[in-house]
Amino acid sequence: MHPDATANHATAESRVRHLHTAPCTQASAAGTMQPSIEAILADPRSVRPVYQPIVDLSDGDVVGYEALARWPQHPTVDPAEVFEAAAAKGVVVEFDWACRSAALDGALQANLTDRRSLFLNVEPTAAGMLPDRRYTRIRDAIGRLDIVLELTERSLLSDPASVLRLVDRARRNGCRIALDDIGSHPDSLALLEFIAPDIIKLDHVLVQDDPTPKLARIIAAVTAHAASTGALILAEGIETDDNLERARAYGAVLGQGWMFGRPGPLPYSSITTEATAEPRPLRNHSIPLVTDRVPAVPSELFDAALPAIGRKPLVAALTRQIEQYAEQTHEPLMILSTFQSAQFFDSTVARRYADLAAANTFVAALGVGMAPEPAPGVHGTDLHPGEPLTRQWTIVVVGQHYFAAVIARDLGDIGAEDTRRFEFLHTHDRRIVVAAARSLMCRVIPPFPPHVTL
Repeated sequence: MHPDATANHATAESRVRHLHTAPCTQASAAGTMQPSIEAILADPRSVRPVYQPIVDLSDGDVVGYEALARWPQHPTVDPAEVFEAAAAKGVVVEFDWACRSAALDGALQANLTDRRSLFLNVEPTAAGMLPDRRYTRIRDAIGRLDIVLELTERSLLSDPASVLRLVDRARRNGCRIALDDIGSHPDSLALLEFIAPDIIKLDHVLVQDDPTPKLARIIAAVTAHAASTGALILAEGIETDDNLERARAYGAVLGQGWMFGRPGPLPYSSITTEATAEPRPLRNHSIPLVTDRVPAVPSELFDAALPAIGRKPLVAALTRQIEQYAEQTHEPLMILSTFQSAQFFDSTVARRYADLAAANTFVAALGVGMAPEPAPGVHGTDLHPGEPLTRQWTIVVVGQHYFAAVIARDLGDIGAEDTRRFEFLHTHDRRIVVAAARSLMCRVIPPFPPHVTL
């Protein structure tokens, strides 16, 4: 980690998290590993968390803290490099939980109450493998603290179903969700609809850099999403009055940065004083836990709109129209399609979907016999014959401003392909499209093992 005295304030705030860079190979990590990193990995419990305040921009009062990793005996080590080395050595799960446990323990020892939120970065691949001996302590902490789990776009794109299940379990356990680093990567905006975050964290570049057309598009998408869902906007990297002015102009109600406080120890809280104080905005005004239904199959959404009956050529034409729009737009999209069987994902379709995958955020194809990568860049999922989803023919496209879906259910006709009838819904209703997309996204990657707690 870069020391706090560095001029690069943004990199000085490395978080308790997994990699935000592509993992290196074990051979390369072993060949370049610093002695200090080796010492840290040999003793994961040597981590000492610090906490950076998050404030209400209306009055500067502290409403929460973000936990950050530090190793006092190795102050110049970059935490990203430490986690990269841990991943290469195959110890990242134990190491990540040591960091997260230390952050929770520090909050409990400081008597942090649920009036002020504790922000914890989480990587779903590690969160799903909690050591049994820590289960009781973690659940106790969740019960006593107001925890906000921070996710990044990389976690969803690498393992979408695991992230969605993590989000669902975390919310059922009383945690809230923040989507981090919005603005640092164009793909992150497409994820807002899937995660439905309670808090949207604007990357520091949005408040520290001069406005550009690209930044304006990002802000427009974020503010529109926040207005429609009630999510709170939190601006990171606020260091100057100009940064603060931009953050407010972008709709941020919460802020974080050196202007409000550098990472340090948590102040000890008096439970009596905290109990009599007025509730803070982060708790008082945030949206309720998301309870939107995620249908088992997209056709369950037929009760939300009146479906029609049509033959295969019509459904195919409507599906192709959506694909053509996706081919022509410059907006990054999430595209998920079911094909009933891999036989319908022929060479022509494969070429088309390879082009879509090359130009968009995420493209997935589901069907019986579907290969893990049926076309370059396409995430394939093999369905079990006879399950309800195999009778569905669906395409769902989710973007920043564009929402479209054809949701069709095979009526089981026997005869020529072109005479087959489908009950179908062609819709641009954002609510229906997003629900269908979440339904399919949950099938892209195998689910979490049953011992997941967050």
